[in-house]
Amino acid sequence: MIFGEFRCGEAEGVTLAHTLNLGAKTLKKGRVLGAADIDLLKQAGIETVTGARMEAGDLDENAAAAAIAALFAGPNTETRRPYTGRCNLHASVRGLVRVDAARLDALNLLDEAVAVGTLPDHALARYGQVVATVKIIPFAVGEDLVARCRTIAAAGPLLDVLPLRPVRAALIMSELPGMRENVFRGTVTATRNRLDALGGRLALVLRCAHEREAIAAQIRQALAAGCDLLLVAGATVTKDRRDVAPAAIVAAGGTIEHFGMPVEPGNMLLLARMDKTPVVVLPGCARSRRTNGLDWALQRLMAGLPFGREEIMRMGVGGLIRSPLEPEDEEEGEEDAVPQPPAASPNVAALVLAAGQSSRMGGANKLFAEVDGVPLLLRAVNAALASSASAVTVVLGHDAERAETLLAGRRVSIVRNPDHAQGMSTSLAAGLAALPAEAEAAVVLLADMPRVNAAHVDGLIAAFDACKPSIVVPLHAGRRGNPILWPREFFAEMRAVTGDRGARGLLEAHAARIATVEADAAIHADIDTPDDLRRTQP
Repeated sequence: MIFGEFRCGEAEGVTLAHTLNLGAKTLKKGRVLGAADIDLLKQAGIETVTGARMEAGDLDENAAAAAIAALFAGPNTETRRPYTGRCNLHASVRGLVRVDAARLDALNLLDEAVAVGTLPDHALARYGQVVATVKIIPFAVGEDLVARCRTIAAAGPLLDVLPLRPVRAALIMSELPGMRENVFRGTVTATRNRLDALGGRLALVLRCAHEREAIAAQIRQALAAGCDLLLVAGATVTKDRRDVAPAAIVAAGGTIEHFGMPVEPGNMLLLARMDKTPVVVLPGCARSRRTNGLDWALQRLMAGLPFGREEIMRMGVGGLIRSPLEPEDEEEGEEDAVPQPPAASPNVAALVLAAGQSSRMGGANKLFAEVDGVPLLLRAVNAALASSASAVTVVLGHDAERAETLLAGRRVSIVRNPDHAQGMSTSLAAGLAALPAEAEAAVVLLADMPRVNAAHVDGLIAAFDACKPSIVVPLHAGRRGNPILWPREFFAEMRAVTGDRGARGLLEAHAARIATVEADAAIHADIDTPDDLRRTQP
């Protein structure tokens, strides 16, 4: 590229370096001068112009910017049309930005003609946001420079946007006598808002005494319900690995990975695991709506990044989000602990049938028998609550008062079936009659199936199309199981069923309306006898 002053008679094809106001017309910088432009310049009395003339082997600024930006583009990014020597890279998903800083530095060190800037590593990018910009400083660069950039990029993506996976989170809050109710309201609201903003869902809210065994029991319940992220908000901030909340995790069979965080606010965050399920004991700032270390932890967990002791300890650079002397937010939020389905989801209710007499259990009520430390009734109800079902209705009969005591505090509608001894069909009819009028369908769960969790329920709901409603049945090894999703149009027929078979007879009558989803063996495992119960224990 030749840059300098050109006499107007020799300036055709020159890229104008500076805007020229000719009165009736303006020639803007970057314009490639044509014959008509030269005539205007001469008429205006301009003898020379400053600009650049391309040579063989040159790429103009827009072509070069587009070529280098294309080296960054991956599955979750896209380039837009270049302009004035700049080409931007946009996120095509909401996710976490990862940048290979060493190779980006190497590219920027090649030549001052190329300048590439990105969002910081681990920045959260929204859909469509600019995550990188390529700027060509002069009007053109040699093709050899672009080739050198291509060599650096050949080792793999210089930048990626990792999509956030949706999580089904449980919030376990412990309490001490005298605690104010607005503390719990604020914690629920702040947690839900954080998860919603990242595409996750606060699926289950549990409360218990601030005691090791009480918290451990809630952890077991959340796992049994199918939650894949556990958040523990202790009545007091954790001060040691042996404090109440961490001790509860260990008692429930978990391991503590790291305590503390070089991020302020958020220093007192604790990370643990229940097998592969992450457990985060929340720092005190978790009730604040302002950004803190918990936000960064959630982003990395939901992006599927490795997140353990070493990763946390490397977060110190940039970890001072704001001064420790800056006042925290006041507790905030309204009480609203009912998980809401995504706006695009169909309105599907959950109906838990739990009225049976356990006649084959030798006198014991199987619904209060524990599997992995959690009663069968709680396992079923928690699975429904943790799912994306819009409402949960539970039908009780035998031992109804004891069951209501066990379910106290949960956001469920309870229906007592006085005719439960006449068979499951009476409980089904009573439950269907009590479902919300706006429900387009219902997932019917049997309370004696210990391995069914929220993921099974959500799989049925995800397969349901309200525009072309089908009965959605889970399938494993070619055999149908439970739970089953029934569209509202079948409710009348279901309520007319008699005996102890439930609505299974209707499946044959409406075989053409059945859609199936693949599931695991949990859809076949129920508890009818003491031997069944023994086989489910670890």
